[in-house]
Amino acid sequence: MHRFDSIFSPKSIVIIGASSIPGTPGYEILNNIKEGGYCGKLYPVNQKAKSISGIQSIRTVEDMPVNVDFAVVVCPDNPCLKAVETAIKKNIKGITIISSGVHKGISKRIEIENKIISMCKEEGVRIVGPGCLGVINPLSSVRLNASLYKYMPASGGISFICQSDALCTAVLDFAKENNFGFSKFISVGDKSDVDEVDLLYYLHQDPDTDVIMIYLEELIKGPEFINAVQKITSEKKSTPVLAIKSGAASPEIMAVMSHAKALMGSVSIYDVVFQQAGIIQAGSIEELFDCAGAFTHRNKKKKPTARRKVPNGNRVAVITNAKGPGSMATDLTVSSGLKLAEFKIKTVKSFAKTLCNTAGVHNPVNVSGDLSLECYTKALGEVLEDEGVDIALLIFTPRSISNSVETAKIIVRAAKNSSKPIFCCFMGIVDISSGVKYLHDNGIPVFRFPENAIRALGALCKYANWVNRQYLSEFSFKHEKEKAEHIIKNCIETGSTILGELDGAELLKCYGFNALSGNIAQSEDEAIDIAEKIKYPVAMKIASAHILHKFDAGGVVLELENQDHVKSAYKDIIEKAKIYNPEAVIDGVLIQKMAQPGGEVILGMNRYPVFGPLLMFGLGGIFVEVFQDVIFRFAPVGRNEARRMIQGIRGYKIFKGFRGRPKSDIAVLEESIVSLSDMVMNHPEINELNINPLLVHEEGNGATVADCRIVLKPPYDSGR
Repeated sequence: MHRFDSIFSPKSIVIIGASSIPGTPGYEILNNIKEGGYCGKLYPVNQKAKSISGIQSIRTVEDMPVNVDFAVVVCPDNPCLKAVETAIKKNIKGITIISSGVHKGISKRIEIENKIISMCKEEGVRIVGPGCLGVINPLSSVRLNASLYKYMPASGGISFICQSDALCTAVLDFAKENNFGFSKFISVGDKSDVDEVDLLYYLHQDPDTDVIMIYLEELIKGPEFINAVQKITSEKKSTPVLAIKSGAASPEIMAVMSHAKALMGSVSIYDVVFQQAGIIQAGSIEELFDCAGAFTHRNKKKKPTARRKVPNGNRVAVITNAKGPGSMATDLTVSSGLKLAEFKIKTVKSFAKTLCNTAGVHNPVNVSGDLSLECYTKALGEVLEDEGVDIALLIFTPRSISNSVETAKIIVRAAKNSSKPIFCCFMGIVDISSGVKYLHDNGIPVFRFPENAIRALGALCKYANWVNRQYLSEFSFKHEKEKAEHIIKNCIETGSTILGELDGAELLKCYGFNALSGNIAQSEDEAIDIAEKIKYPVAMKIASAHILHKFDAGGVVLELENQDHVKSAYKDIIEKAKIYNPEAVIDGVLIQKMAQPGGEVILGMNRYPVFGPLLMFGLGGIFVEVFQDVIFRFAPVGRNEARRMIQGIRGYKIFKGFRGRPKSDIAVLEESIVSLSDMVMNHPEINELNINPLLVHEEGNGATVADCRIVLKPPYDSGR
């Protein structure tokens, strides 16, 4: 028995703070539990009333029996503390605290919460809340509505985790109006103990949960959350996780200090978390439930552990007996990022023979001219056998009630003989409930309108891409960690917390990066001497910790071939730098050997509280902020995640040898991202990092760091 079973499937409940006054939380909670049809024993605690809502009450917590499973607490701070202490002595197993705790002020509330948490942790008692709406389990064997929501939701395969009470109510209202059912519904409140990570692992093991929905206002355990979702969505019996997409970028990432930070400021932290963890995002409650429709249809005759069908691709075939909805579905398929399947010649020829003259033989297959069920059966069978089809979407407008049921039976028979998912959209003015029920009972997703079905198809395809993703063996690097620690320590002790190309290059070399060597010249003659020693052609760059964007300052000159060029460039660079930033401290001009030609990419990192190092990869160079073709992931990342980052940018084709360009060394890019991840995880003093550009040479020739900037902070000043 899981410890959380005492919270979600309790055999007995004590309501501490139960009230006989309608409208009060203590009354509403007790009434909701009773009216919801709770199957266990109830013990309302009230010092004055002998009974409440027809249920005999007890005067104090001391009067409750030993070994009650679950306590619902709806009383102010100090009584709450005493009540919990007594309940623990009575061997209570789980607690939810509905009380918001605002009566005594924030500092007092925190003090009391900490005492409660400490007591419960010592005795192994888990707490949901405080400040939550409550918990709900509508399953017929439990019927628990220990919440402030008045109505018992329908039973189903969705488990919902939510931090916002207002959104909890909106979600429950929407589900009630649209006939969605829940396995578990949890309002986590202030998350003093039980949080999303705990619940994700529990719900993943719950045989009644088909899909987990989640809404977050803040995460306390960022890396742990990502790991938890990755684990439960990657196992053989994976559980899909859906989330309402967060809206705005986090305020703390809006500061512009470098290319990396400027680009990171345009992305929501939670978008990155969802993408990296394999969470399917939705932009609204309606879209969230549409997506859930792809996962909550379970064949009642099969075992709960039966694996759902997932497509091998995103090629959709549409069969319809109504031209308008078919055209709508076709347009939506394309605009949603799915592909309209192209039928094989064999399929088209078969349609031409078997379907009536007015039927369409290409995708979408329009059988509106032939109302016979035989025509529909043939069309569906041919589509499912076509190798160019991954998913079938059937849009059907029944002409009669019996027609609806018979069509549903045809669909179910076809589904049993095919590994491909079938989605349905039943429309029309005739009663279709019998046909819809037959489809539901046999595990076939059915929707009201094409747009709802397409959203669900998109969610299923994203899920399929995630669970079927490629796994490669991880890299095994031997980094010079101790040397890097020595470099960082020396820089911090001497106050050199902003590392330019020379110091930064030495640090990057410890982690396998090929960085250009060079020297700083403080005069024209010295510049010429350095250039002569390293051989032409050379590159010259302004050396100043106060000038971040060298190109903007006119501080970069490339392909210098002789002494005159070097002398002229030195003078020009210094003059432009002084104009660009008169306050800048200029160390001189860096002279470097010109690197081999290569594609320009950017690697960056910024460190954030809770989540740790945020890595960035994308197209780099002087146009990085114009194209903004970048992708983000939180460290640590391995080879597989690095490959997905590279393949995730719009310009990935460039690396593959686009329009006569040579193929880039993609392997070294993967190694570079993983090495960067290792470096920032091993050295928390690295607070910000920007490599731009990293020149990626032809396949087999590696990559070269052409410019870099690293910002250090003592560990106690940095994020994770």
